[in-house]
Amino acid sequence: MNRPILLLLLFCVSLNVVAQKSPRQLSATRTTSAIRIDGVIDDEAWKQAVPATGFTEQRPNAGQPENHETRSEFYLLYDNTAIYVAGFLHERTRDSIAKELVGRDRVGVNDYAGVMLDTYNDKINAVGFYVTPLGEQFDCKYSPTNEDMSWSAVWDSETKIHENGWSFEMRIPYSALRFVSSANQSWGLNLVRGRTKSAQQFFWSPIDPKVGGFVNQGGEWTGIGNIEAPVRLSFSPYLSAYANHYKPDKKDLRTSVNGGMDVKWGISESFTIDMTLIPDFGQVQSDNQVLNLSPFEVRYSENRPFFTEGTELFNKGNLFYSRRVGSRPINYGAANAFAQEHKGTVLSNPQQSKLLNATKLSGRTKSGLGIGVFNAVTKAMFAEVEDSLKQVHKVETNPLTNYNIIVLDQNLKNNSSISLVNTSVLREGSAYDANVTAGMFRLNNKKNTYRLAGQLSVSHRTKNTAASNGLTGFEENLEFGKTGGRWNFQFSHEISDNKFNKNDLGIMNTNNYISHYFWTGYRWIQPGKWYKRAQLNFNIGHNRLFRKYENQQQESMFQSFNMNINGNTQLKNLWWTGAFIGYVPAGNDFYEPHHAGWSFRSTERVQFSTWVETNSAKKYFVSLNYFVGIRDQFNSRNHEINLTHRYRFNDKFSMNHELYLNPFSNDAGYSASRYKTVNNTSVLDSILFARRDRVTVENVLGIKYSFSNKSGITVRVRHYWSEVDVKEFYSLRPDGTLAATTTSSQPGTSHANFFNVDAQYSLQFAPGSFINIVWKDESQYFHSLYASDYFRNFNKTLSEPQNNNLSIKIIYYLDYLDLKKGRK
Repeated sequence: MNRPILLLLLFCVSLNVVAQKSPRQLSATRTTSAIRIDGVIDDEAWKQAVPATGFTEQRPNAGQPENHETRSEFYLLYDNTAIYVAGFLHERTRDSIAKELVGRDRVGVNDYAGVMLDTYNDKINAVGFYVTPLGEQFDCKYSPTNEDMSWSAVWDSETKIHENGWSFEMRIPYSALRFVSSANQSWGLNLVRGRTKSAQQFFWSPIDPKVGGFVNQGGEWTGIGNIEAPVRLSFSPYLSAYANHYKPDKKDLRTSVNGGMDVKWGISESFTIDMTLIPDFGQVQSDNQVLNLSPFEVRYSENRPFFTEGTELFNKGNLFYSRRVGSRPINYGAANAFAQEHKGTVLSNPQQSKLLNATKLSGRTKSGLGIGVFNAVTKAMFAEVEDSLKQVHKVETNPLTNYNIIVLDQNLKNNSSISLVNTSVLREGSAYDANVTAGMFRLNNKKNTYRLAGQLSVSHRTKNTAASNGLTGFEENLEFGKTGGRWNFQFSHEISDNKFNKNDLGIMNTNNYISHYFWTGYRWIQPGKWYKRAQLNFNIGHNRLFRKYENQQQESMFQSFNMNINGNTQLKNLWWTGAFIGYVPAGNDFYEPHHAGWSFRSTERVQFSTWVETNSAKKYFVSLNYFVGIRDQFNSRNHEINLTHRYRFNDKFSMNHELYLNPFSNDAGYSASRYKTVNNTSVLDSILFARRDRVTVENVLGIKYSFSNKSGITVRVRHYWSEVDVKEFYSLRPDGTLAATTTSSQPGTSHANFFNVDAQYSLQFAPGSFINIVWKDESQYFHSLYASDYFRNFNKTLSEPQNNNLSIKIIYYLDYLDLKKGRK
């Protein structure tokens, strides 16, 4: 029988039609009284509210009721303009409260309390609003497969600490929500409390950890009457000024002043348009640059707010890598090629394409259809090259480019969905265009304990390019698994042909493979004698080529097989510990040679790691991870040590340090390609590999000081050093093995250094309005020496020319409703 059909039959057999328990309900109360948001629940209006009590523990003692001494009491009200939430969180003593100032949208070691609102009551999507004891806010969006902490709304809250607990009040304006205007409606509701020092989390509507999802396990807020969705229109204009200083011996100081605006417009009850006009991302954190010796692209984190907030719809199917928008020009190397041809010099060559504007439209209809449209435009980029006659030429490195995504996502019953995604990149002129279309589904049984999911993607590149000539490729995957209960498993099958490519707007490292993967795990969710909770996992994977390359040098299409066992445990003292052991037999690496059709015969290896993490609520916290990989070839040893530790001096001041140490002896990897000329054409002659020792050290120091819950200073200093010591060279044989060879290249040592400082002072002077002052310092240092000394490299890096950038940016939030009131 066809395997996908068998999986579907198994899934259908697993469907249950047992009755579901009725959700917990809380009656809504409308108020006409004024409520002052000051963190003290003493306004007359709160006496009208029906108290929400009787919380249930979700972890670590799932299903246990709250202790009376540490009980939670919540209250909800609403009026014509907003939702009001208040609560008192009882504690035995004031010292039982975990609190720290860490900044907005961070949890740190804080206790917290908040509300989850499923305004369409679809049991699939929700938004959450939370506060910490010292009054800092964090909010997020929930979907069946994602918890989007980057989403931010503008709302009011205050807290107050008492001798026997802490209290809070929130005002969530309707402009921060999406809902349907109706005379009578019910919303999905859950109320949440976290106690960090005991690692406890409580919910008003109980959450069973053996059932997949948690929005679907929420209760209901019933009897909400006669509320209307307001005009949702806000503006965030900004003004920024920069001073950039590089090469101090030349007194190179450049200044600039910029202005632009972000706009958020609710075009209907369900849909919102987000626009950024003349964006400025100069204050985002610097990338963690590394020396990349692999055949794969380095994937950097997205730090630009517009591309992280509210993008959950666009991330479906892993087709959107937002760093493509405004990335390095596709013809960046054209400047150097032109300079070599004309015996000239590159005067300037922009590292990034300039983003002109970007727009997002997203929302969900009453029937559960989610619609998302993303569009961004980057301007044409040019390098300046001076030829041998001192004439300056402009060389186009990137054409005017339009990036577009369209998403249709239909919610179905039982946390299920079916989706269609299309991404396209359109370039002006002769450069190629690219398009990817994907259909995907996720089906859960009624009890949310089994899942069948799949995706089919088709990519197409148009116009003649060096990489393709109108190529069309496909990728498909199918997975089936048990998602509920203590014992879970997942089986997945994936195929990508040799023409599939989503790298114009997405990111992928490889194609042309058939992959099978199986995982199973067992969870102990109730505390035992010496642990709070624990999990044991087993993984196994198999990969082979989908089809042979045209010039493949060997018959085998097998790539790799791997298996591992790993587990983790939270101890009674709230420490975490875990271990991993894995085995990978010999295989064929079709990517390390950097040329399609060639492979490198990798030998078997054994891997082991162990880690421990102390109680994060303590003043001093440390996390330590050790990994070792042992390979037969050249008796290679790969050690990795990750150390993170943090000390909190008080609620305002803390420091943290991260150390990554990676000594790797006798590593075998690609070094260079040698070419020969045949009939006036350069053709590949041989591929060189090197046996090398590698050492990488990365140090990151973080300092945080908060003046209040509205202002603070953060400093991040990073130094990365990587040394590569080449011992000898080898020629790659057609069968994938290595043979000693002679070459004009000589063994030697090279070093790469990257140094960054990111320091920021931030002040929130009004809701949604900020003043940010940022200093950034960057330097790089590359050299070839036989001597190896980390501190010498560090000192030399600091003595290199520094690129210093000082900026100030003012962002002011304007709500249309407030402006309208001001005119009356």
